Amino acid sequence: MADLPIHTIVFEILTRLPAKDVGRSKSVCKQWYALLSTQDFVRIHCSRSLVSSNQRVLLIDDLTCSVRPIISNNNDYGPSSIVTFPFHHQNNDVSILSHLNGLLCVCLNHTYELLLWNPTTTAFKCLSTPDSHGFYINNLDAIGLYVDADDDYKVLHIKRRSGVLGVYVYSREVDSWRNIRLITRQEYLSPHFNWSPGTFCGGTLYFTVCECWIRGTNVVICFDVNSEQFKEISFPPVPSIGMVQGVLVNVKNVRHMFASTGMFEMTIDLWTLQGDYWIKVLSCPPIPPISLSLWCDITHYVTNGNWFVMTLGKLFTIEMDMKPFECFYPVSWFRGFKGAVFVQTIVSPSI
Repeated sequence: MADLPIHTIVFEILTRLPAKDVGRSKSVCKQWYALLSTQDFVRIHCSRSLVSSNQRVLLIDDLTCSVRPIISNNNDYGPSSIVTFPFHHQNNDVSILSHLNGLLCVCLNHTYELLLWNPTTTAFKCLSTPDSHGFYINNLDAIGLYVDADDDYKVLHIKRRSGVLGVYVYSREVDSWRNIRLITRQEYLSPHFNWSPGTFCGGTLYFTVCECWIRGTNVVICFDVNSEQFKEISFPPVPSIGMVQGVLVNVKNVRHMFASTGMFEMTIDLWTLQGDYWIKVLSCPPIPPISLSLWCDITHYVTNGNWFVMTLGKLFTIEMDMKPFECFYPVSWFRGFKGAVFVQTIVSPSI
């Protein structure tokens, strides 16, 4: 260490600071401000921030927006801190659509506008344009946030309008939208099919496409973020005995899915994707009968060898007899209680 240049030593120390401390450190001097603003510093700091201790839960209700740490030892939240939205909104009418490396892609429901927002630094960027790009309609559109091989943060926006499909990519680097091509089955354009938010894993965005009928069609659409090519793969072979829902998760850069099925008594299986084929990892005991509205509010995550099922802000634990996961990997959004799980980073929504 004594042989290292002082610049290298400072760099190594600062990339290990919490995100908020990095923000404060920018005011130390001009040299530190310049150093902490470089893309190399942001990229390395982000990679070192992706640990469970930096995970936070952001929860939105009609009156407040709060951020809480996650206490994995007792499956609970820590003390909350109130967050003030830095953008105009109406009665907290904000939906979280996707998250990646501390950035949230959100929709202002009263104007349909899309934004990128870092709740740690409070920086945000409006993605909507006068030529109608960057406007999101719930239950018709799908959003995926990803990083390409050139370290450019991008948003994939899939639009369905009256049976016509439009696919657009926003680039943070060039601050603009462009159209790309997606050829898919015509029936997937129907509002009877629900497209999930995109889950980014291993250079690919994954979307579940599920028909809103009993014994309906269910598939997974994959988008290679570097070639910008789409392909369709099969859904896990779950029984078609009722409603089917798939929640995709990225666990240590391996694709997993919580697949739930049933009508009154529901079952949940955890699957992993190997190549283009799904392998069942474990099954949850049948869940007692619950209302459909409550079922639609359930989300899942895995950490420290336990499988957690969350509904209406309550946590339920299922112990797993398998190798513990070292980090906390959530789904992209909460269906009932609006919010997201995110990592505290200094990644900026704009260049």
